[in-house]
Amino acid sequence: MISLTVSLQVMAGHLEPFIEAIRTNAERSFTDEPGCLSFDVSQDLTDDHHFTLYELYAYEAAVEAHRSAPHFKVWRAAVADHVVPGSQANTLARRLVHHSSEENR
Repeated sequence: MISLTVSLQVMAGHLEPFIEAIRTNAERSFTDEPGCLSFDVSQDLTDDHHFTLYELYAYEAAVEAHRSAPHFKVWRAAVADHVVPGSQANTLARRLVHHSSEENR
């Protein structure tokens, strides 16, 4: 499995349209892309303009399929409109260890 972690900073005054755009991108990625296993979006507790995305893909080709999806082009336009230029950092990695619980704690 391949993980993609994205860290980014949203421009001041752009939270609402950014959140709408990332909700749509995350939903479409998960529902429209068979290789996308999960897509989590987290908002920093101390800086509400800082976000971390954690995406999990079945294999590397699924990441490429994600980047070619129609909704990804819409997402890239939203990034240009709402994300601080130069603040986005993407990290692709192979997931080695995973623990989870179905219970919300």
